[in-house]
Amino acid sequence: MKRLSALILTGILGAALLHLPVAAAALPASNASEIATSYNDLTTQFYKKVDEQRVLDSVRSSLQTLLKHENVKGALRPLHAGTTSAANIREIDLAVESAGRLAGKKVKPVDLTYAAIAGIMNSVHDRWTVFLTPKEYAELNQGLDGSDFGGTGIVIQEDQATKYIAVSNVVPDGPADRAGIQQDDLITAIDGASTKGWSIDRASAHLRGKEGTKVTITIERDRKMLAPITLTRAKIHQISVFEKMLPGDIGYVALSVFGKDTADELATALDRLHQRGAKAYIMDLRNNGGGYLEAAVGVSSKFIASGPIVSVESRASNITTLEANDTAIAPVPLAVLVNGYTASASEITSGAIQDSGVGTIIGTKTFGKGVVQTIYPLGDGSAVKITTARYLTPLNRDINHRGITPDITVSENKKPRFGDPKDDAQLDRAIQYINDRLAHLNATSAPVTGAGSGSKR
Repeated sequence: MKRLSALILTGILGAALLHLPVAAAALPASNASEIATSYNDLTTQFYKKVDEQRVLDSVRSSLQTLLKHENVKGALRPLHAGTTSAANIREIDLAVESAGRLAGKKVKPVDLTYAAIAGIMNSVHDRWTVFLTPKEYAELNQGLDGSDFGGTGIVIQEDQATKYIAVSNVVPDGPADRAGIQQDDLITAIDGASTKGWSIDRASAHLRGKEGTKVTITIERDRKMLAPITLTRAKIHQISVFEKMLPGDIGYVALSVFGKDTADELATALDRLHQRGAKAYIMDLRNNGGGYLEAAVGVSSKFIASGPIVSVESRASNITTLEANDTAIAPVPLAVLVNGYTASASEITSGAIQDSGVGTIIGTKTFGKGVVQTIYPLGDGSAVKITTARYLTPLNRDINHRGITPDITVSENKKPRFGDPKDDAQLDRAIQYINDRLAHLNATSAPVTGAGSGSKR
């Protein structure tokens, strides 16, 4: 009831200041609550001190832009920061109500609210601190956490040599995996129709379908045609880790994002590759824009047995150090591929591996995003994403706007096919590095022979 009274009072004050009728509608309680929450989240959680007057100026500008876009004439009065957050929130509420009166039915209250919240976020001029509409927030979650669909569990690509559809990966325990479909198999036909010259989208549309329905594929493996295989489509969860075995018993894992399941998916991939005899690993983080901080710690912990992974420094200069979680595999040669689009959580992992010395970074300098964002959901499905801290690598390196310089710099070739050593110069160099490391390890561990070396076996 106290909150309701405050909102009504806000409406009355607005009418008095603008010399408008007292009966003018106040900002709906749910909208006012989201504005207040967003304002408080920014001013208390943003990793730098926030200028309240700049926030109010940005809100006014954002609302004015919305009115102009809707061809609404009239100017909003300047907003003035007070001495308390409550006073500043009232100023924002008044501005939204004033914009609503000017717009009439041309603009919905929710759109005015979103414009105000966007203005609040834009005030700090931080590209990562933004307002997310319900659609944008849902898409962000789907991108990080994956989606479910009916399908066969086959990851496909076009085979350049034959123009058929090639299997680049299979989803663990999916229909294709259970049926024995393997990496590098060629799908020459789907339901009797040749796939020669098909696009990836066309093939994907034929492989996907309602759960429980069937699809028959014809496979060519090692230049031999296999009997047609009928698969029953099932619910498939979009994965973020793709694995395959490279020549020389080198396991290759490519991470598309750092989602909530990525660390577990990586553990599964590494285990599968180990069972197939992998002696070393290449982890591909190119074009990986990051994701959850917890996922970066989980992924890094698969290779770093103990010690710090990353230190997070908040606005109050409080530093929290996150340690490896005791899930590391046995140490083997490791190379990590990076490029200019390797960012955020990918850089946390790259920096931790580089600083700890458990692997070698290969490629080009990374993006340089050394700050951490926290997402604060709002009541209607929208959210605000705010930069709340900066992070430091285990050796206390701040890589923001600097990036991580690889141990071995290799430029990207023209029109690369990531994951294919024949058309991927950076991967080819990583394979060379791994082979050299394996050769060195074999040489240093070979038994010494000669006079007095012991009994013959």
